[in-house]
Amino acid sequence: MRKNDRMAKGPAKSKRRPRRDPYQRFRVPIDKLRWTCDPDGLGFKTTDEIKTSQEIVGQERAIGALQLGLEIETAGYNIFVTGPPGTGRATTVQKLLEKTRPIKNLTDKCLVNNFQDPDQPRLLVLPAGEGRQLQAEMDELVSYLVKNVPRLFEGEGYQNARQEIVDRFKEQGAARVRDFEKKVAAEGFALVQTAPVSRPELAPIVDKQPVSVDVLDRLVEEGKLTEERAREIKARYRELSSELLAIFKEIREFERQAREALANLDREIVTPALEERINEIRERHKDHRVDEYLNEVKTAILERLDLFRQRASEEAGRGVDPYLEFRVNVLVDNSGAKTAPVVFETNPTYRNLFGSIERVWDRSGQWRTDFTHIKAGSLLRADGGFLVVNALDLLVEPGVWPNLKRTLRNRQLEIAAYDPFVSLFGTTALKPEPIPLDLKVIMIGDATVYALLAAYDEEFKKVFKVRADFDWVMDRDRSAVQEYAQVIKTLGEKENLKPFDKTAVAKVVEYGARLAGRQGKLSTRFNVIGDILKEANYWAGKAQAKVVTGEFVQQAIEARRHRAKMIEDKLQESIRQRVLFIDVKGSVVGQVNGLAVYEMVEHTFAIPVRITAKVGVGSAGVISVEREAELSGPIHDKGLYIIVGYLRNRYAADMPLVFSASITFEQSYGGIDGDSASSTELYALLSELAGLPLRQDLAVTGSVNQKGEVQPIGGVNEKIEGFFDVCRIKGITGTQGVLIPKANIGDLMLREDVVAAVKQGVFHIYAIETIDEGIELLTGVPAGRVDRKGEYPPDSVNGRVKKRLRELAEMFRRFRAEEGGAGSAR
Repeated sequence: MRKNDRMAKGPAKSKRRPRRDPYQRFRVPIDKLRWTCDPDGLGFKTTDEIKTSQEIVGQERAIGALQLGLEIETAGYNIFVTGPPGTGRATTVQKLLEKTRPIKNLTDKCLVNNFQDPDQPRLLVLPAGEGRQLQAEMDELVSYLVKNVPRLFEGEGYQNARQEIVDRFKEQGAARVRDFEKKVAAEGFALVQTAPVSRPELAPIVDKQPVSVDVLDRLVEEGKLTEERAREIKARYRELSSELLAIFKEIREFERQAREALANLDREIVTPALEERINEIRERHKDHRVDEYLNEVKTAILERLDLFRQRASEEAGRGVDPYLEFRVNVLVDNSGAKTAPVVFETNPTYRNLFGSIERVWDRSGQWRTDFTHIKAGSLLRADGGFLVVNALDLLVEPGVWPNLKRTLRNRQLEIAAYDPFVSLFGTTALKPEPIPLDLKVIMIGDATVYALLAAYDEEFKKVFKVRADFDWVMDRDRSAVQEYAQVIKTLGEKENLKPFDKTAVAKVVEYGARLAGRQGKLSTRFNVIGDILKEANYWAGKAQAKVVTGEFVQQAIEARRHRAKMIEDKLQESIRQRVLFIDVKGSVVGQVNGLAVYEMVEHTFAIPVRITAKVGVGSAGVISVEREAELSGPIHDKGLYIIVGYLRNRYAADMPLVFSASITFEQSYGGIDGDSASSTELYALLSELAGLPLRQDLAVTGSVNQKGEVQPIGGVNEKIEGFFDVCRIKGITGTQGVLIPKANIGDLMLREDVVAAVKQGVFHIYAIETIDEGIELLTGVPAGRVDRKGEYPPDSVNGRVKKRLRELAEMFRRFRAEEGGAGSAR
C-alpha cells in the first residue's frame, strides 16, 4: 500500500516545476550587499597582541608631496595641504615634521638700540643661546656701572684731580680779573658786584665813591663835575667796558675748558673699567655687528656718565627704565634647540603671525613704546623650520594674507605696529630693521579654498608651489585591514581605552568601508573612527566588560545614528501619518517612488518622494515644475534636458516630438539638485505616455544618459535603507524593493537588518543597466526592441509610448490646422 502510494505520488511530483523568477537576473547577490570582515582572519584575539604603529596610513600621495616640499630648499616651495577634515591632515603633518625636520645651526634674534636713530632699532643675529647671554651681560654691565661709577667719582684721587682742575681754571679767571681791577683803579674806576649772582660791573669813582655812569649828568647839573670831565669818563667807560666784556668771554672759555677737562677726567676714570667689561663681552661674541654695537654702547655710556652717577631719575619715577637704551630685546631664543622649530599657529592674527610693537600706559598718563616692547610672532619663531597654519583662519584675518605673501616672496619680515584700532591710541614711529627669514609655511585647508586662491590670486602659486592632497579613502586589501587594526590599537592607547577583540576590530573595519562608500575602500576619516572607538569603550564600561567586543561597537554605531536621526524620524512619522503621501504597494500610472538624500551635519539619510508626470496636447515639451518655481539646481535641470534627448533619440527618428508634459516632486517645498532622479522622472513620463501603471512597491534611483543607460549615483546605501525603513513602517509585503544602477553594486555596505530582509526574501534589490530593464521591472511589460522597419512591438512599453506620441503630434497638427482654417473663415 505504501509502495503504491509512493508510486502514485512519484509521477505527480515530477510534473511540478519550481516557479521561475522573471527578474532573477536583476537581483543583486546576497554576498554583494555588504562586505564583511572575517574576525578569524585578523590573526589576533585582542588588540593587546598587536603593536602600535606610528606610520601614516593611506596617504602615500600626500606624503610624497609633503616630503618634496619639505626637502626642497628653493624659495616658493611652501606647501598647501588639502583634503576633507578628519583625514588626519594636521596629525600627519606633525608626525612627518617630527621625522624629517633637519638638525640646523639655529640662531637667536635680538633687537638693540640704534644710538644714531632710536626709531630704527638694530637687529643682531647670534648663534643659538648667545641672545640670552648678551642680554644678561648687558644687564650685568648696567648693574656694574650703576654700582661702581659713583664709587669711582667718590674716590679721593678723583676728587683731588677734580679740585685741581677747578682750582686751575678758577685761578686763571681770577688772575685776569685782578689784573683788570688794577688797571681800572689806576684810571679812576672800580669793579662793583651789584648782586650775588651777577657779574661785576664797571663804575667810575667820583669823590672817592663808585657811582653809576647814569648819574654823571646829574652830577654835572649839581656842579660837582664838569661837562668835559663827564665826557672823558664816559668815553673811557666804554673802552674799559669792551675790555671787561672780552675778559668775561675769556672766563667763559676757561669755564668751558674746565667742564671739558672735568668730562675728560670722568671718562679717564671710568674708561678702564668700562673697556675691561665691554672687551669681555666682545670676546664672547665674535660678530662684527656686535662689535659695532658695543663700540656705540661705550661711546654712549661715556657721554652719559651722569646717568650712572645718579642713583635715581625722573624716568624711574615714571616707571621707565632709565638705562633702557643699553638693554637687549631677545625676540627669538633658540638656546637648547637642536632641530628645526615647528610652530602650529592656531590663532593666526596679524600680531600673532608677524609680531607687534606694544604700547604701555606709564605713570604720567601717556602711551609710550620702545624697542624692548617689540614682540616676535610665529613667523619669526619658526625661522629655520616650519610654520603650520589653517588656511581659512588665516584668510579671514584682516591684512594677514597680503603681508604673508609679501614676506614669503621677499624672504624677510618687517615688524610693524599694525592694529585695526591703532587710531584709538596713536601711531608709533618705530621701524625695526627687516629680519631675513628662511622657513617653510604649511597651510591646511580644503580643496575649495585652494581652487579659489589659485584662480583669483596670481601670486598664490609663486609662494605655494606644492599641493599635498589628502584622500578620504584608501584601498582595502589584507595589508590595509592590518593597518586599520594597528590604527585602532594606537588610538586606543592614546585615549586609554580597553582592548578591542577581533570581532570589535572587524566591526570597526566594516564601518570604515561604510564611511568610504565603497566595498573596496576604507575611510581615512580617523576622527570619526576614533569617536566610534571611544563610544564603544563607553558602552563596554557601562556593561563592566574588560574587553570591547563587536556588540559594543555595533551599539555605539546605532546610538550614534539614533542621536542624529531626529529629522529622519519626523519625516518617517509624517509618512506613517499620511501627511506625506507615499505608496508602497499597488500600481499607479505616471507615478513612481524616487529617493531624496538629506545631508545633515552628522547624519545622511534618504526618504522616498513621490514623483508624478502628466502629459497633454501641446508643444511645450517636458516642463519641470521645480525648475519653473526656481526650486531646482543646474544639475537637476541638466538631467531634465537629458530626458528630452533620450526621447528624441528613441522616438523621434521618423516623427516630431510635439507634446506637453509636466514632472514634479510632490510635496517637495525646498530646493533640489542632482541628477540621481533623472531615471525616476523618465519612468514616470514613460508610464504616463504608455498608459501603463508603475509598481509602487519599488523605489528607483539612478541617473540616465541620452542613450538610455542608467549611470551610478551617490548615497546608494542610504537610499535603499530609507525605502526599507518606510516599507517597514507601512508594512512589509514581501514584494518591495529598490532599483539601483548596476554600477553601484560595488558601493553596497547595507545595514545588517536590510541584508537579513533580503536573505529572507521579503525585500529585494535589483541592479539594472538600462531604462528598458527598469521599465520592465516597474510595469511587468516588455520594453520592446525596434525591428528592421524602425517599429516597436505594439504591446511593448516603447511601442505604446511611440503610438501615444504620434497621436499627440497628430492631434496638435489637426488643432493647428483647424485653428488656422477658422481664422481664414473669419
